[in-house]
Amino acid sequence: MDTPPAARPLPSLTRPDGTPVRVLVVDDEPDLLEVLAGVLHYEGWEVRTAADGASALTAARDFQPDAVVLDIMLPDFDGLSVLRGLRDRQPGICVLFLTARDAVEDRIAGLTAGGDDYVTKPFSLEEVLARLRGLLRRAGMTRQRPEGALLTVGDLVMDEEAREVTRDGQTVELSPTEFELLRYLLRNPRRVLSKAQILDHVWSYDFGGRAHIVELYISYLRKKIDVGHPPMIHTVRGAGYVLKPGTP
Repeated sequence: MDTPPAARPLPSLTRPDGTPVRVLVVDDEPDLLEVLAGVLHYEGWEVRTAADGASALTAARDFQPDAVVLDIMLPDFDGLSVLRGLRDRQPGICVLFLTARDAVEDRIAGLTAGGDDYVTKPFSLEEVLARLRGLLRRAGMTRQRPEGALLTVGDLVMDEEAREVTRDGQTVELSPTEFELLRYLLRNPRRVLSKAQILDHVWSYDFGGRAHIVELYISYLRKKIDVGHPPMIHTVRGAGYVLKPGTP
């Protein structure tokens, strides 16, 4: 299995409203789940994982994914049964089968049951990403963020390619972690993000730390972004943080 590429070769896809694509990965192999989740996170997408069919259906109900990477051979249900449950709730969801079964009849069964595409193990991570991108584009569920585009909320601007940030035209110097935290906030303006979500996306999905590190880095950002300006980073008590244009 390939490792994640050193640099993302294509511009990131987002939902039509600009929020990250959501993908649910379902497989009973922990190492495979870890690798796939890491690669999809690297792509800038939100990811949830499940190790069996029952957990997959629960996660799909709560997470409302745009696409599902689904193994056919699961410890409780077979993937075709899970697919039917997914389609009942979200008829337009994109489903990519990922399985060790490579016989022609298995491919036909999966696609006939309503799967959108089929990748067999062992596989290339680049192929999985390419197939998912293709499915999402064909479904008309995403738009492409142009390479080098600016992320802008109010007078706060981030150039992702140049890794430069300005507020009201003044350069803001950020550490790498502060930059990634601000990027996540800018990609989700006016959306309340929980500490768990921020940990998941900025410090990686398997980060073992506690929520206090989020509070610490939010305070760092506030000192650099908000001091001397109308505040943009707001605490929503009991829920998390939200970035929105400052009002005088």
